[in-house]
Amino acid sequence: MSRFLKENYKSLEVYTPGEQPKDGEYIKLNTNESPFPPAPAVVDLLTKQDVENLRLYSDPTLCTLKEKLAKLYGVEKENIFLSNGSDDILNFAFMAFGHNGALFPDITYGFYTVFAELHGVEYEEIPLREDFTVDYKDYLGRNKLIVIANPNAPTGDSRPLWEIEEIIKSNPDSVVVIDEAYVDFGGNSAYKLIEKYDNLLTVRTFSKSRSMAGARLGYAIGAKGLVEDLMRIKFSTNPYNINRLTCALGEATVDAEDYYTEKCKEIMSVREYTKEKLEELGFEVLSSSSNFLFAKHNKISGEKLYTELKSRRILVRHFTKERICEFNRITIGTLKQMDTMIDAIKEILKGE
Repeated sequence: MSRFLKENYKSLEVYTPGEQPKDGEYIKLNTNESPFPPAPAVVDLLTKQDVENLRLYSDPTLCTLKEKLAKLYGVEKENIFLSNGSDDILNFAFMAFGHNGALFPDITYGFYTVFAELHGVEYEEIPLREDFTVDYKDYLGRNKLIVIANPNAPTGDSRPLWEIEEIIKSNPDSVVVIDEAYVDFGGNSAYKLIEKYDNLLTVRTFSKSRSMAGARLGYAIGAKGLVEDLMRIKFSTNPYNINRLTCALGEATVDAEDYYTEKCKEIMSVREYTKEKLEELGFEVLSSSSNFLFAKHNKISGEKLYTELKSRRILVRHFTKERICEFNRITIGTLKQMDTMIDAIKEILKGE
């Protein structure tokens, strides 16, 4: 780093993204991307004119896309906030609502600690229970910014809606952010609770269930006041933070809801199939409501399994945190990809 960097940024522990290899083809089961392309209408949408129009700024209000999302979820467009990926929204949330401190689980999305430290937010990481689930009672009446991924990553656990509501209503003077990046794979969405609570912000993404990780588009469904707060920050930083092409693709994606619903069902089916196959091989596999599985085997370390699979050009995600270092997070791909991985694991376990 240079000698010019602001002192409080020098100790930041940055988020480490999943590997994006450049040395040939891999079966990528490490970054929770969809194995399926976008809907045909999305793939065929863009024209030469769309590219030529890149000389023009995008619509900073994103009115049409907001209206489509509002209609899909039965809310008003003033309840919708759009940004450059859901990470952007989470960043804004820590910036805007973290002045009294923040709470989130100790094993969860790694960006929460990064955002907290970036904005000087004091935070507490609350340990998951022994079974790697969130205990909602740990968050009752804390009156700090509360951020919970539901379903959680990397564990895949999803808490019932009544538990989430207990957290929201017991913290009336602080914002509760429910990160629903994986909710379309069997989770329980809290967005309808915005009708009852003015402190709820649910955060979603087009990256996972909508096959648009490379487009960078996220959205929040929240109480109107919170959306206004986020809009204030957006227009104070980068009002054109969603480009014209991504906006057009997002609108077409909302119109193709049936396609994505079917693809989510297929991923969920392959997930349960893969879980069964891994358990037959002696793995402990946590229950998951996401597009990934979290698994470990008592005959091979998590790091070694990750390395052995990588040598066979199959990528999964390994974490070094002590409590979960024996686990690997496995994104659900196509049935063919999962069978290839299972065959590779069988071969690896023969050598143990």
